[in-house]
Amino acid sequence: MSEQQQTDAVKPAPRPPLDGIRVIDLTSVLMGPWACQILGDYGADVIKVESPGGDSTRRVGAARNPGMSAFYLTMNRNKRSVVLDLKSADGICAMMALVRTADVLVYNVRPQAMRRLGLSFETLRAVNPRLIHVGAVGFGEKGPYAGRPALDDLIQGLAALPSLTADASGGEPRYLPVTIADRTVALQVVNAILAALFERERSGEGQAIEVPMFETMVQYVLGDHLQGHAFKPPLGPMGYDRLLVKERRPYATQDGHICVVVYTDNHWQAFCRLTGKPDMWETDPRLRDIGRRTTHIDELYALVAEAMLMRTTAEWLRVLEAADIPAYPMHTLESLLEDPHLRATGFFETVEHPTEGRLLNMAIPGSWSRAGPTIRRHAPRLGENSREVLDELDLDPAQVERLLALQSATSPTAAVI
Repeated sequence: MSEQQQTDAVKPAPRPPLDGIRVIDLTSVLMGPWACQILGDYGADVIKVESPGGDSTRRVGAARNPGMSAFYLTMNRNKRSVVLDLKSADGICAMMALVRTADVLVYNVRPQAMRRLGLSFETLRAVNPRLIHVGAVGFGEKGPYAGRPALDDLIQGLAALPSLTADASGGEPRYLPVTIADRTVALQVVNAILAALFERERSGEGQAIEVPMFETMVQYVLGDHLQGHAFKPPLGPMGYDRLLVKERRPYATQDGHICVVVYTDNHWQAFCRLTGKPDMWETDPRLRDIGRRTTHIDELYALVAEAMLMRTTAEWLRVLEAADIPAYPMHTLESLLEDPHLRATGFFETVEHPTEGRLLNMAIPGSWSRAGPTIRRHAPRLGENSREVLDELDLDPAQVERLLALQSATSPTAAVI
């Protein structure tokens, strides 16, 4: 073994990027828990503070045991769960002790509720001046919607997504069948926290951050669809034509459907050759440049749709790949589990949960050359780590026992302590 190899062999393993950062996850349902799971994946010590009833998603969807649904399991790995009744004196005392040790607190109840509990930024700043206090809220506090309830469907509607689906399909307005608002805003929450932690390295101070769902999603949607209204006065209507035409869809083949985008000059030249119309590229003025193609995109996509009916999906995938035109199969939820790329990258793996048995786990997307994210903890049972976490705090032992006794008495699905 060389001297360099010997040196490398004794080096400690790189720590995940957020190792040493403690996050209090005071959130429930989806947006907040998913954001905090990402922070946990990055190495943070995420402590999920739950009421005696637990996060409501524990009871949503398929489950082997009460309080451990699939929905909950996919959004709460790399966390420790502690049960605290924040309406009790002992509960709020433990919470304050936890805040003294924390770097970040994330909540997604209404700000008024945080103030009623005595957990506002102003109050907690006095306890821990370095605390980053993050509200994942429905609406910014300065507008007339402030404090109103916000759910994914409602934010989708306010951000015009159902209207756009109706415009594009010619059908009824529909919500997207994914929690797009919750998950999009969760990523913005993570971004805000990472930036605030970086800023704190310079200033030494914490701060309050508000990440509103509505405003975040409006920026997301209008980034595509502001178009002519980006100018004052407007230079044209709102809406990005290519995204709204009826023919922008997966295309039927002889035996299924295919997703294909003919976009660049080279794509269209190759497409004309493949469909037996090589002269079309030179003679059809609609194909001349990307601006004209965008103007006539519905007609051109109709040509693609007509052509796809001439072969099977597998045949088209083969010839389109050879022509360097991007195309992929249209997956169902079931076929997605068998995707060869995901299999090759190890995206899905079977893991053993100590109480829930064998589970299908999804990897953290991406790869890091060193010091990357890791999966270190299974999603916890309700209150599974209460004693462990409480023993780490500056609390009287008798108080800890009272808190654990309350957990046992009020949380029927909680882990046995």
